[in-house]
Amino acid sequence: MALVYRPMMQLSGMLFSLVGWILSCLTTYLPQWKNLNLELNELEIWTMGLWQACVVQEEGGIQCKDFDSFLALPPELRISRILMLFSNGLGLLGLLLSGFGLDCLKIGERQQEQKRRMLLFGGMLFWISGITVIVPVSWVAHSTVQEFWDENIPDIVPRWDFGEALFVGWLAGFCLIVGGSLLSCTSCSTEIHPSSIRYAATEQQDQCQHLETETRP
Repeated sequence: MALVYRPMMQLSGMLFSLVGWILSCLTTYLPQWKNLNLELNELEIWTMGLWQACVVQEEGGIQCKDFDSFLALPPELRISRILMLFSNGLGLLGLLLSGFGLDCLKIGERQQEQKRRMLLFGGMLFWISGITVIVPVSWVAHSTVQEFWDENIPDIVPRWDFGEALFVGWLAGFCLIVGGSLLSCTSCSTEIHPSSIRYAATEQQDQCQHLETETRP
């Protein structure tokens, strides 16, 4: 089946994937995975990320401290750090492979089958990268909800809440999955190139001229 808007879909898929990869990298290093607002001191907001914890003051100042030990982190933060780095690596590899597989790239025009495979493999990498982003973000969100509604914790103890990085991570995973889907769909379709159309028209015209010559008395 010929796909008329194949180049447009490829560029859209690359744009979604690029935005998703950038947001994924941003999510990895943002310190706002969890927020904690102390009722005794409303002028300070504590935040926690994968790499550091910060204190945001109302005057606009922010102080951050890196975690001293990887093994001392909660399990969800340890696994999330590994998965996010893995996702960023897959996204970068997907960008490289998909970029070389685009039809608008003149490199390797005679190797269309290889370019199609590279585009398909790049789309699959974006899919895996998107899922690898959503899993740790959702895991941290789930553990935050469990701790927030834990009845064993006294009410006077402050509870952690969702941070902005979680929403950025969900958006990143969505963009990566959409971009990977578009690229995979275009790699499975066929396109009628203008050169092929001109060749077919010329061949048909030659056949008609040959028939006219044979039918003349």
